[in-house]
This record gives sequence, structure tokens and C-alpha cells, in this order.
Amino acid sequence: MEIPPLTDDTVRLALVGQVLKRRWRLLAALAVLGAAVGAGASVLFSPGYQTSSSVLLQGPRQADELLTQAEVATSSVVLDRAAAQLAWQPSGADLKKQVTASVANGNVVTITVSADTAEHAQQLADQVAQQFVKYSGQLASNSADASVQLAQEQRETLRNQVKLTTEKISDIAKGVGGDLTVESVQVRTQLEGLRTSLEQAINDLNQADLATGIGNTVVLGPSERPTGPAAPTLVQLVAGGAVLFFLAGVIGHLFTARADRRLRGEPEIASALGSPILAGVDVTTPQGDRLPATGLLGQVRRLLGSDRPWVLPPVATSADEVNRDIRYRRVLARLATGPADVLLLVADDDETGKLAAGQLAELADRLSLPLRIFEFTAGRPTVPDAGPGSGVLVVLSAGSRTAWELVRLAEACADAGQEVVGAVLTHPVRPAEPAEPEPAAEAPEKALAGSA
Repeated sequence: MEIPPLTDDTVRLALVGQVLKRRWRLLAALAVLGAAVGAGASVLFSPGYQTSSSVLLQGPRQADELLTQAEVATSSVVLDRAAAQLAWQPSGADLKKQVTASVANGNVVTITVSADTAEHAQQLADQVAQQFVKYSGQLASNSADASVQLAQEQRETLRNQVKLTTEKISDIAKGVGGDLTVESVQVRTQLEGLRTSLEQAINDLNQADLATGIGNTVVLGPSERPTGPAAPTLVQLVAGGAVLFFLAGVIGHLFTARADRRLRGEPEIASALGSPILAGVDVTTPQGDRLPATGLLGQVRRLLGSDRPWVLPPVATSADEVNRDIRYRRVLARLATGPADVLLLVADDDETGKLAAGQLAELADRLSLPLRIFEFTAGRPTVPDAGPGSGVLVVLSAGSRTAWELVRLAEACADAGQEVVGAVLTHPVRPAEPAEPEPAAEAPEKALAGSA
């Protein structure tokens, strides 16, 4: 069966239905695997319980200063102090991965924390906020002390200058003379006004607030206790992993089917080989169309139901042995009009084809017909050189070879001088169930006794 292009919605739905029907065990295993991967990912990506605490920075603040305060909130000093106050005794390095800080509107620093429980998250948020306020206050106090000392020195220097200036003004006022003229009165009045202004300026300077521009830092209430874990939670990651792996399995099957280039139709196979299809024969295998379950991988494939093709129709039940024998004899009869020496070509990895070739060779031996089997390598086919009156018959399973592989086989036959007389397609079938024996008829006298 050729895989049609996946352009029609009906075709796509039919293929999806086949995947779900014939690969449900594999898809279920993929879903379980995805759930396990999601559970493992929750250890790394699930934030647990989250809450936040807000700290207000009073007074005018620059944008750079707010960003600096957010960095201070997650500094090692603040986290180490907060860790020392918590009951479960974490380390500051552990809290570094659990605490983040951001700047909100209105001079607010938002501290967001995550923890394994709701109680721990609330306690952690409150402690980090409190330690941040304390540490920020200490930094502001140290900065204010340095500013106060500098301001005091500047005021003292200014006070000395004002004193010297006032003395000079007094000396100038005395030097004006004692004459009460208009000019002398005006000069004294102006000098007294200057001295008064200087004394008022120094008084205003002494009364100024040295802490102007330095505001307080306060916590805007306690943090809220989270009612549930933050997304993505363990349940979300498990469900997402299961759905993702399930869909990946379905899409992978559809992609594989679309990319499959193996030929299944008789006209396509005949065209690639350049020879007619003589017949199609049934090959009875104990496992039907299942792949041989060899090794651990084969057992796993058998358990997951991936050891048989899902795009092909179900394998039919075998007909009786007489009908199968007639088909094999028909193939040999059609070879009778061809070359006298026929070589059966079968790929070394085609188990069904090798069974059919063996049955043909066995039947030909009983009929005293010259028929030999040669297994070629599928990747690099090599065919023995032709002898007088020789030819080859290709035995292959439908859907086992691509067009290019058949073309290379035909070219190998041509290089060896072999004539391809035809091809035989094999189809695996299940053995027929043995018929149940009919119950033996009762003796006439027993039947009569029962009726009496």
C-alpha cells in the first residue's frame, strides 16, 4: 500500500487512527516516559511556593539609586543575615537562587522568594525584607555621618569668614567719622544691613537639616502565605511531558510514513526492476508480519507492539496448503518458457523472501528443475556472471525495497550479463487455526433412551 500525500484531512485522520489503533502500547509507553521526564524536570524548573514582600524607599530617588537598592536586597550580606534568622538554617549561597529583587513604580523594591513550603516562603520573604531595611539603614547612616562631618567643617570655615567680614565692617563704620552727614549715615546704614544679613545667613545655615534627601526605608506589611505552588508545578510538568511525548510519537509515525520510499505496488516494483511480476505468493510464518523477536531489543519491540508495520492492512489468514502449492507451481510453470538455468536472487535481510525462495527451490528439486538460490547484499548488490542460457528471478517482499535499491539490483544484473526474467512478490500470512473436531454422533440406542 502506497502512503498517499498527507494533504487531505480525511487521509490524515485515517493515518492518525491507524497509529492510535496499532501503536497504542508504544504511545502509552512514550506518555509514561514523558511523565517521568516531566517529574524529573520539576526538580530543576519548578519554583515551588512563591511569595513577595514590598519595601518603600522614602524621599526622592534617582533611577540608578533604585537599581542599586535592588542589588543591595539580594546581596550576600542581606542573605547571610536572613539565613541566620531562619529556623531551617539555610546558607546564603542557597538563598541566592531563591531570592530576586525588582524595582516597581513609586520607589518600591519588590523582593520575590521561592521555597519548598508555603510557610518557609513567607518566613523567608519577611526576613529578607527586614534585613534589607536594616542594612540599607546602616549604609545610609554611615553616609550621613560622613556628610555631617563635612558639613560641620564647611560651616566652621564659613563662620570664621563671616566673623572676619563683620569685624572689617565694624572697622569701616568707625573710620567713616563722627560727623552726622547724610553720606556718613547712609554708609553706616548699609554696613549694618550687610552685617545683619551675614548673621542671619549663618543662623539659617545652623538650623538647616543635614539629612535632607536621605529618606527612610520601610516594609509595606508582611508577605502573604501562598495557597499553592507556583507554576509550573509538578502536576503541570508531568502532564505536559506526557502530552508532549504522546504527540511527538504520533507526529513521528506520520513523518516516518510520509518519508518511507519503499515500493509496495506491483506496477512500481516492475517499473524499477524493468521486468514483469510473475506472481505473488503467500509465505506462512509463525509470527505473521511480526519482526523476529531476537535479543532484548526484539523483546521490547514485541512488548510495545512495534514489531509489525502499522501502515499496511492486517495480515490475512493463510489459505490451505494446496492453494499455496498451486501458486508456487504456477511460478515454476512460467519459468519453463524462459532460460534453462535460473538463479533465485533474494536479499540477505529479507526473511520472508528467503522462506519463499527456499520453498520454490524445494518444489523445483522435486520436479527436477534447475533452480539455485543466491543471497545478495541489499546495500551493494553483486550478481554472479551469466552462463549459457541463464537468467535470474528476483524474490522480494512487498514494501521491503526502495526504487533506487531495485534499480541498483537491475544494474548489477545487467553488469553480470544476467537477464531478469521476472519477480515474485511475497506476502506473509498467519497460519490457519486448526479446525475443531466435530462431536461424535451419539449411538442410536442412547439417543432413543434420552428421548424416552
